[in-house]
Amino acid sequence: MNSPRDQADAAAAACAAGIRSATRLEDYAEIGRLLDETWGRGSGADPSFVQAIAHAGNTVLLAERDGSTIGALVGVLGWDDGVHVHSHVAAVTPDARGGVGFALKLEQRAVALEHGVSEVRWTYDPLIRRNAHLNLGKLGATVRAYLPDFYGRLDDEITGSDHSDRFEVSWQLNSPDVAAAIDLALTRVSQRGAGAVSPAPRPSASAHGIRFELHPDFEALRLADARAAAEFRDASRAVFGPAFDEGLAVDFVDGGYVFR
Repeated sequence: MNSPRDQADAAAAACAAGIRSATRLEDYAEIGRLLDETWGRGSGADPSFVQAIAHAGNTVLLAERDGSTIGALVGVLGWDDGVHVHSHVAAVTPDARGGVGFALKLEQRAVALEHGVSEVRWTYDPLIRRNAHLNLGKLGATVRAYLPDFYGRLDDEITGSDHSDRFEVSWQLNSPDVAAAIDLALTRVSQRGAGAVSPAPRPSASAHGIRFELHPDFEALRLADARAAAEFRDASRAVFGPAFDEGLAVDFVDGGYVFR
């Protein structure tokens, strides 16, 4: 298996992006602009706040291509239930998707390990299939909690009146399973080009258990038909809540979740 640094460098090369730490005032302003463009106006972080986070030594990363910023990631140190990096927000311009988010996460992993931190956690909307594919398939993270309405009602340009339900994932950076999932994803990228990659097989994946099939593009559904999206969200809550209450583990298998 390659080292975390080698894996991060390979992912950046595969998507033709330069990944670096943000160090300048203009970097922090660029991060705010990118977050606004990705998540809706008003979502961007104040540049002085991002500067403070970076100054304290946290992972504040930029992805660049041909002189333009195409991605960003901001993480902070946390210590609830063990020291870890909480990866708060990431964004990639729509025309640059296809490996950049993966490369940003691998750079974050390499930096965290270089500083003696072996776990990264973050939250994501469990109904966004491409994020489940990245987080659980390519990166090999595991779901540790279901957090209904984690941020309350956001009422922003992206989510509208939808609930802010989240899965919290744990990424064990030194795990052999994580390293193997990343190596497999990198191998598939090199074979197919820096595009969509099938999720790595997980040891616990099974056709048995409670299956919840994800919509191919829930974000598009939410924009086109808010009522249908709300019904889909309610259906997910009816499955996710009881499954986590029972302590079931979750895998991402063939475009959906399996609880067992």
